[in-house]
Amino acid sequence: MTNTHLESGEGHGTREGALAGIVVLDLGQVYAGPYCTHLLRALGATVIKIEPFDGEPIRWRSSGATSGQAFLMLNAGKQGVRLDLKKAQGKQLFLDLVQQADVVVENFAPGVMDRLGIGWDVLHASKPEVILASGRAYGNHPAAEGMRGMDVTVQAMSGVVTTTGFPDGAPVKAGPAVVDFAAGSHLTSAVLAALFQRERTGLGQRVEVAMQDAIVPTLTSNIAGLLEADGDFPERTGNRHGGLALCPYNIYPVTDGWIAILCLRPKHWTGLCHAMERDDLAEDPTLATPAGRVMKMDDVDAAVTAWTSGLTNGQAFRQLQAVDVPAAPVRSLHEVIHDPVLRDRGMLNEIGEGERACTVLGSPLQMGASPTLPVTPAPLLGEDTDEVLRTLLHLSQADIAGLREDNVI
Repeated sequence: MTNTHLESGEGHGTREGALAGIVVLDLGQVYAGPYCTHLLRALGATVIKIEPFDGEPIRWRSSGATSGQAFLMLNAGKQGVRLDLKKAQGKQLFLDLVQQADVVVENFAPGVMDRLGIGWDVLHASKPEVILASGRAYGNHPAAEGMRGMDVTVQAMSGVVTTTGFPDGAPVKAGPAVVDFAAGSHLTSAVLAALFQRERTGLGQRVEVAMQDAIVPTLTSNIAGLLEADGDFPERTGNRHGGLALCPYNIYPVTDGWIAILCLRPKHWTGLCHAMERDDLAEDPTLATPAGRVMKMDDVDAAVTAWTSGLTNGQAFRQLQAVDVPAAPVRSLHEVIHDPVLRDRGMLNEIGEGERACTVLGSPLQMGASPTLPVTPAPLLGEDTDEVLRTLLHLSQADIAGLREDNVI
């Protein structure tokens, strides 16, 4: 563990997280890399976000000095350093910072780190204990050499797009940026494993997560359905189960919107039949199993639709809760961001004042013996450059002024 710890304004040592004392240099861009470091910061690590002179791409999603909301949500609590890595002095400053760090996170295109002169061989030689965490689109493989990827293109390559939508319609991308955030979550796991292994060996290592590798497991139901059908299987199933293995499993209309209902266990089916007052369906032996209901999927969905169509969302939801059937109203994004559960659990928070006021994300990682740390707004571009260089590298104000005059920082 690195001994030098830069206070990050998250309690100043009075409340420590699981990764207190760990210093992370964040070269991440857009979503995957920054989400990884967002999670590490939430666990107590000090995260220093290093950006080029014009900022990382997502910072300028909207105009204004304080950046767009997406940047603010993912980079709260981090410290901001502006550094030109293409200059010899900038590269050396970065390598000096590596000496005080535990982890470097990056999700540049393949080859960029090497071209900048700060690739794995250089970092490992400079500090054998350091961990380099790299996010890639398709990973290190000859067939993927030179391929670039973003969330939607990896969705297309990995089958997410072709499995989204209705059978008689065009393929559709997933609404959320599922690939970026799956990759960021997996990269966090790899970093934590590498830190744990370093406790045993004393050495760092390079870890890599490919976005395509991270998202393919989410297609388990779809792939299983395809394999079980021996190739004769619809790729898009709309709101029905991706593997067409469960029924009911759909989004059903109510008088004021839509409701999601699924029956996984036998008691769910009998409970739904009881709520619908359709004992005849509960007693029908051909519908007693998921496979039997799948064979009559259209009839089952029609029966459920006939029931839900006469109820409000609240009425249907309460009746299904009473009989322990998994169900949930389809909510708008406006309803979601004001959800009291998400607010009370800290997944969405309002922080800052005046122009720095913003909504930020919390962390889904809840630790019983590691408190949730308070968070400060995302840094302005290069906001903490002077402090970081003074605290970690012990540079004088004159040294810092000279670097700024030379356009290194």
